[in-house]
Amino acid sequence: MSSEPTPTTTPSATPAPVRFTRVARLLHWTMAVMVVAILFIGAFMVTSVGDFRFLVTVHEPLGIAILLFVLVRIGWRLTHTPPPLPPGMVRLDRLAAKYSERLLYALLLVQPLIGWAMVSASGEPIVLFGSLYLPHIAPQNITLFADLLRAHIAAAYLLYLTFAAHLAGVLVHTIVIRDRVLDRMAFWRAPGYGSEAPPR
Repeated sequence: MSSEPTPTTTPSATPAPVRFTRVARLLHWTMAVMVVAILFIGAFMVTSVGDFRFLVTVHEPLGIAILLFVLVRIGWRLTHTPPPLPPGMVRLDRLAAKYSERLLYALLLVQPLIGWAMVSASGEPIVLFGSLYLPHIAPQNITLFADLLRAHIAAAYLLYLTFAAHLAGVLVHTIVIRDRVLDRMAFWRAPGYGSEAPPR
């Protein structure tokens, strides 16, 4: 009597989600570094008097770089379907992820434009690098400048809060829920990864 070996089964690990494309991940992490940098610079500009002019020379071109990057990201997002969220994510979390991301895109698009218009209204030149200047997009007007300054500050606080909420959500899903949502945007290769978006 012959017996065939009984196949052994091993418990399967949580399936890893499909990743964003390499281009999307590169844009995401580059923008994340730039946003953290400009938020810190903005905070230092409020408290630092001696280094204010130097911080302005960094803040303005960095803001324009973020504006260009977010335009590229929006264009990429509209032409490339993102990978699905983890299947176990509840509906409320899905809605929070969706609309917080849209709010971040909107703020990163509007905030540099407000700053650009604010500097234009002040009458100050908008220097990118060396002798490269941006055109003014608003008339020189002290009242308009004050209004835009208030709008710029309010949008900055909203950006701080939205960015912090986004980061907190990612940390909760990574450390507490452990549904590997961060793996979708990671460059490191997580254990058990079997698929990812094709390189582009």
